Amino acid sequence: MTINHLNLTVKDVSQASLFFQTYLGFQHNSDTPPNDTLAVLNGQDGFLLVLMQERLNENGNHSYPDAFHIGFYLPDKAAVYHTWQQLQDGGILLTQAPKQIRKTFGFYFHYDNIMIEITTANNN
Repeated sequence: MTINHLNLTVKDVSQASLFFQTYLGFQHNSDTPPNDTLAVLNGQDGFLLVLMQERLNENGNHSYPDAFHIGFYLPDKAAVYHTWQQLQDGGILLTQAPKQIRKTFGFYFHYDNIMIEITTANNN
């Protein structure tokens, strides 16, 4: 079994779509034109990331559990540092620099109401 997609709710679909494209390598899915309610993004490995405007939550829940996060693996420490610097230069609030995290090297940060982890298993 292969995971096909992840649906995240965000405050501003256009801004979140731009964020995931600019910093995390996603591209718009040509089958689904983006709008202010929904964006479907393609990951480099065929994974689909769906961004929905949070007003579509039927029960009004706009938050994730404290430990909920999405993680992205990069090939090495240099790529982790490069992504961290791109985010920093782009004005994204980063509360920690890359560091050793268990058996990986990386960092966590929040974008909108989503915790994101950027790591590498390669310590070189």
